Order: sequence, then C-alpha cells, then structure tokens
Amino acid sequence: MRGWGGLAFAAALLGAAGPVFGEPKTTTPIEHLIVVIGENLSFDHLFATFRPLPGQHVANLLAKGIVKEDGSPGPRAALALQRIAAPRGRYEVTPPTTGSFAALPRPSTTYARGLPQNAPDRRFPAALPNAPFQITRYADYLAFVGDPVHRFFQMWQQIDGGRNDLFVWVDLSSGEGSAKHHEHPGLSTHQGGIAMGFYNMAAGDAPYLRELAERYALADNYHQPIMGGTAANYFALATGYVASYLIDGKPATPPANQIENPEPRPGTANWYTQSGYFGGSYVNCADPRQPGVKAIRDRLAALPYKPFNGGNCLPGRYYLVNNYRPGYAPNGTPQPLGPGEFTLPPQQQKTIAEALAAAGVSWKWYSGGRTEDGIDADQYCDICDALTHSIAVMTGELRRNLVGLAELDRDLAGGTLPAVSFVVPPNIESGHPAYSTVPRYEGFLRRLIAKVEADAALWAKTAILVTTDEGGGYYDSGYIQILDFFGDGTRIALVAVSPFARPGHVEHTYYDHVSILKFVERNWRLAPLSPESRDNLPNPVMSAGDPYVPSNRPAIGDLMELFRF
Repeated sequence: MRGWGGLAFAAALLGAAGPVFGEPKTTTPIEHLIVVIGENLSFDHLFATFRPLPGQHVANLLAKGIVKEDGSPGPRAALALQRIAAPRGRYEVTPPTTGSFAALPRPSTTYARGLPQNAPDRRFPAALPNAPFQITRYADYLAFVGDPVHRFFQMWQQIDGGRNDLFVWVDLSSGEGSAKHHEHPGLSTHQGGIAMGFYNMAAGDAPYLRELAERYALADNYHQPIMGGTAANYFALATGYVASYLIDGKPATPPANQIENPEPRPGTANWYTQSGYFGGSYVNCADPRQPGVKAIRDRLAALPYKPFNGGNCLPGRYYLVNNYRPGYAPNGTPQPLGPGEFTLPPQQQKTIAEALAAAGVSWKWYSGGRTEDGIDADQYCDICDALTHSIAVMTGELRRNLVGLAELDRDLAGGTLPAVSFVVPPNIESGHPAYSTVPRYEGFLRRLIAKVEADAALWAKTAILVTTDEGGGYYDSGYIQILDFFGDGTRIALVAVSPFARPGHVEHTYYDHVSILKFVERNWRLAPLSPESRDNLPNPVMSAGDPYVPSNRPAIGDLMELFRF
C-alpha cells in the first residue's frame, strides 16, 4: 500500500464491499470485465473442427487438413505426426529424432474419476493412428478421461522448436506421471497417447462453446503465458511475470530437493533426475550452469529477434515454473516452509489487484470452493487462487476481496458487481481432465452468462472473457511466439462475450494472459505492473505474410481487436 493517497486507499477499502462511487471513467464503453478461467484445455483440444461463419478463417486441425469433420485423420495428418527423439545424454529442447511412432500407444486413465488408476484406458484401441484422435469416438462426451503431462521443461521439449511433434515421446520418457514421484526409471509414466485427444465440434461436442464463438468473438492466436502448469500461469495472469523463491522478501536458494533437474538419469534417454509436484519446481535461469538452463538459453539466443528483457531472468533468483501451494492459507495464515513443504514463499511481485485498488477501481476474485463456512477442499483450487501468494493482498484489507461464488451470485442479483471480476469455477466444473469435463465447464459458463445477460443494464456495459489457465499438455498445432525464458506456451482458446464483441469474428492477433492485464490497464488507464512484467511489451504489428506471426516480435496485444465500439 506504499504510495497510496488517502482517497485511493479509502476507495480500495470500499471496493472490498462493492463498486466504488465515482470510479474512474473507462476508455471504452466496457465498465465491467468478467474473466472466467477454466482449466487445462488447449485450443485444438476444444476447437479442432470448429467451422467459423462465412468470411472468417480459423487455424485449427480441420482447416489445416490434419483431421476431417468426422474426426478421422485428414489428408495432411502428417503435420501432426509424433516423433521419437534420441537425446545425446543431456536435456535438449530440440533433440534429434530417429523416426516416428508406428501408432499411438493406448491412452491411460491416469487418475480419472470412476476408473482404475494409472491403467490402460480400455475404452480406446491398443493402437491408434499416429495423429490427433477424437476422444468421443471411444468415450462418452460426459465421461472423465486421463490427464496429460503439462510441466515446464517437458513442454519446452514437446513443442520441439515449433514442430509440436514430441508430445507423446516426452510424456512416455520424462518420468512425469510415474509412481513414487519419478524415483525409478523402470516405472511406466502411465500416459500413453492421451495428449493427442480432441473434442469434435463438427460432430456435436462442445456445443455451447461453439455457440459462443459463433455469436461473439473468438481469438485463435491466444496462448498460455508460461510453459507448464496451472500455478505459474495463474501467477502470470495476476502479475504479468513469474514467482520466485524469497525469504523475508529477498531472493534465496530453495531446498536442494525443490530445484528442478531435467537432465536425464544415467542409462536413460530422458528420465528427468528431479521433477514432479513433490520434487523440483524452481530454476535459476540466469545461470547457464544450472540443470536444463543452457538448452533453453541457447534456444533464445537462436531466435531471429531479441527476447523480452534478455530472457527476463534476474540474477540469483530461483523461479517457480511448476505447481507449489501458495504461501498463505485462504484465511491469511502463512504456510510453513522447508524441504518437506512444497510451498511458494509469500511474494512481493505487484499484482493487478493492487494496481486497481490504488486507482480506485473495484475488483474481486471469486473462487469455487470458498464457502460461507470456510474452504471446501474438494472444490477449491489453491494454486488457482493466485492472489493468495501476495503479501500486499493477504496481509491487508485487500484480502476481503477474495470471495466465493455465493458472493458472485449476490453481487449479480444486487447490482454490486465490481468493475473487474476474476471467476474460477469449482474443481468439478473447471473442465480439468480427470476430475472435470468440458460439458461441466460449459454448464458453468451457460449459467453465469445467462445471469449477466438477464440484467439488461449490466449486460449493456459488460465484457466476459472465457478462457482456460493453460493447455493441460494437450496437443495444439498453433504457432508459439517465444517471449522470454518462461514462454509463451501452448495456444488456448479465448472467447469475448459482450454486446461489443465483433459477432462471429475470429481474431488472429497474438495474445496471451498478459493481454488481459493490458486490456485492464488500457481501459482503466493503469501503468504496467513492474519492469519485468510482460505488459510492457508493445502491441503486435501482424504480418501480412503470416497473420499469426507479429513482425515486431516480441509483442502481445491488448484484446481491443475483439471488440467494436
């Protein structure tokens, strides 16, 4: 709260209870922004066979000829061919390949609800064609399916310099998904070919998401900002940057067992030395001598443009690139640290919450699983509640703005919705593979959007952004712009639902989650959050030769192209 004036501080306090009287005027007619974040679904996983309205083009598996409308391999299926790599005794971002899979191995159940755990999923054939496959050809649309690998060093390998051809090999070889936290290279990773699965809109899958894309505006060049999983991508949504290991607010070295080491164990091709949720998740990316770092730095050095901030790695910092629990419990209690505690220490990185509050703009973060009586552990996603990492939020009045979905209903019914709302569904309705489904996420969206549309005065000045935190390790065929050491990562979907959205439009401008921050900052006249945050990047100048590749890389947009004011 350093540097706030008295009026702004009072406005922030009022913002905890509802919209502030006399909030700053917006630069667009949008006075309410609602950001809804599902989980772990890539663009092609959902929109593989989406057909846009006449006059529009979308970059998906169907348009590229990789699949047909019936979900079978298309005439250009080889564009998605999955290859087998042969690393040279070290971690490599683009290892040499020796051939391709004759067929995709049978997908695994991983930990899908109602199925045997880490077992071959016998709903699928033992061998699938080496191409993306339609999940609902074999499993019911309402059914739970397995969860692919989606971690930092694995994802760098999966995209293979933009070829996107090592998803299956990395899943099978890296050790992620094996029993006993990757301790034994002889164990199966229990993955199979699940990463290549997709839902078929042309055959009736994901009907509500298709309806939204047809009625409103779809971004088909929107990305998760960080390679890897949920925690890092949510943190980027809140700050535009990456969390790091801090003790008393100063950079420190984490316990040795919490430092990621993707170098292959002796005698293996790619079985990571130290990885996994209860293993390494921090990396000192400014030091090329650290495990796995040089391979990524070499990739950055080979880019035809300079990465943001030279790679955006500050000396002496160990950054969190995978999932650890927040430093505070939801009630504000600091969580213990140590070698056996896989917890990110409290963070000082400036968040969008502080910026909004300082400017007198009301906001709330609504999380499924937060109840009037506390936390429903089955429905609450702690690593999705990104502001619980923040010292400024969790030790002051701003913590009152972290609320549950019951309060969202009250705010919608009572006309007290804040200017900016982040909405995280309960786990069962998040769309996350294994413990949720796409139709459950669609159901959540349908109910929420109907409530907003039912209030004509609110709907007339609102935009709802529908997206997911990250791609979940599912295959995607889209272009990825490398911005710095941490990403971007896989393409994901974003639909802008608003009376101002361009109806049926498919927008190709390059975006990621930090584009949401840029939109907020432009609409409410806020400055970038920090020198390291990616909201400092310019808006893209999209190339005439390739409408998906900015000519002024690195660059990310502010979403304004999705709207017509």
